[in-house]
Amino acid sequence: MNICVFLSAADLDERYTAPAREFAELIGKGGHTLVWGGSDVGLMKVVADGVHEHGGRLVGVSVEFLGDKARKDADEMVVAADLAERKAQLLTRSDAIVIMVGGTGTLDEATEILELKKHGLHAKPVVLLNTAGFYDGLKEQFQRMEAEGFLPLPLTELVFFAEDGVAALAYLEESVGIQ
Repeated sequence: MNICVFLSAADLDERYTAPAREFAELIGKGGHTLVWGGSDVGLMKVVADGVHEHGGRLVGVSVEFLGDKARKDADEMVVAADLAERKAQLLTRSDAIVIMVGGTGTLDEATEILELKKHGLHAKPVVLLNTAGFYDGLKEQFQRMEAEGFLPLPLTELVFFAEDGVAALAYLEESVGIQ
């Protein structure tokens, strides 16, 4: 399975990096491919290192202005002209999407993917990996949107909130039919 992971390129605290390493190990040992923003810094590097060390493939989609941060030993590296093309390539090359901790870029990617899914423009499973309760507030906001009629489909059809990598990967594998 090609798993797109949206996440931060920042250097983060162990409460975020340890669960990211564990999830990366699951991806790699499961024989899956990481499809990610291609950067070799911060949390992106932690996950790419873990997937690579445990036998998974790496497919990066970088962008021209971040080319100096692109991972050199990826199995495949695509360089998009801009962020919009990067997001489109990440979605096209993946079977499933996981949103890990991140800043405004990650939030932008998450909302675009969910908006596309809401409108039926893709049917890929989407997981918000709620490491250390990072997305508790967003989960509450989505629940309010659903309760007050802002979502045209049930929240459970839009996104799955996972508290750890084991639950995230199990949901993805079940969703795409991997036993």
